[in-house]
Amino acid sequence: MGYCSESQNDLWHRRYHNEEYGFPITEDNRLFERFVLEINQAGLSWSTILRKQEAFREAYARFDIRKVANFDEGDRARLLGDAGIIRNRLKVNAAITNAQRILELSREYGSFKAWLDAHHPRSKAAWVQLFKRHFVFVGGEIVGEFLMSTGYLPGAHEESCPVYAQILALNPPWARVDDADMEGTKV
Repeated sequence: MGYCSESQNDLWHRRYHNEEYGFPITEDNRLFERFVLEINQAGLSWSTILRKQEAFREAYARFDIRKVANFDEGDRARLLGDAGIIRNRLKVNAAITNAQRILELSREYGSFKAWLDAHHPRSKAAWVQLFKRHFVFVGGEIVGEFLMSTGYLPGAHEESCPVYAQILALNPPWARVDDADMEGTKV
């Protein structure tokens, strides 16, 4: 049984599966939110992250990239003391550092989304290499789930899942890839 079926047994997972997972995200702060949440999920269950999502939004200034990029030592201490989120120094530092890096990329590409679009399509392995060059606290699972959950890689839903058809109708980036686009980018 895959996530499409299993998610329907839990309120938090059902909402995420039916309304967020795999849907293309076009707004930079929302992309950043998903990126931070995926990083925070490392080593934990996605259920934990879903239940803490609103607390994360509050703690991280609604994931305003500019604000998070300017967090200082006082903000770090506040985050590390916030029981509503994951209090892991490496993950807190990654959110701040990655916000700074997104701003750098945005100066060159216009936005985080534009940077993603400029490098699409790629295999998962190529994406992981790219993310490791630009961001901290990233690996195969974090990058893969981030890209799948935001519409850049396929696989979020089974083709028989009703949500799959909804996402496909939105023409996510992964659906715009043909074999010629993926030449040399095998997974």
